[in-house]
Amino acid sequence: MSGFFLSGNSCPAVKNILILDSEGKRVAVKYYSDEWPTNSAKLAFEKSLFGRTLKSNARTEAEITIFDSNIVIYKFVQDLHFFITGGDDENELLLATVLQGLFDAIALRLRNTIDKREALENLDVIFLCIDEVVDQGMILETDANAIAGKVAIQNMDASATLSEQTISQALASAREHLTKTLLK
Repeated sequence: MSGFFLSGNSCPAVKNILILDSEGKRVAVKYYSDEWPTNSAKLAFEKSLFGRTLKSNARTEAEITIFDSNIVIYKFVQDLHFFITGGDDENELLLATVLQGLFDAIALRLRNTIDKREALENLDVIFLCIDEVVDQGMILETDANAIAGKVAIQNMDASATLSEQTISQALASAREHLTKTLLK
């Protein structure tokens, strides 16, 4: 995450990352703040936020809103709604960069097929992307290529053909196959 300077004791933070479907139902969510202590409080926040942003035109580029004393950056793609929430004192450009980095990394890993069905089939990839972007609310990475690369290493797919694998993935697949063969 080069290019961002932290001043004083304040460290940019994300309160939650939400990916909801076109009906406002959860696809993938992560909360980093105890501002919503119960699951019902989280669901109420998601429902209210979804209702508030539903009529906006956030399909071409990310939009910003102040909601419940929080800055929320959001973007809609196909039947998915992406939200990044930060405190009202957070830098909205930084939050927008987090959203764009997460979205672009997911797009890279899902080969630009970003819809609910593909997201549900690849929830592990989406959560790995989220975890590479933010850890316990602290922003770790915003570069989509770096995020996607780290996720690719963590999510080695042994079923992929050798031409689709990196050298380390191919070696891991070969090692796994050899181990299975030897243990028979």
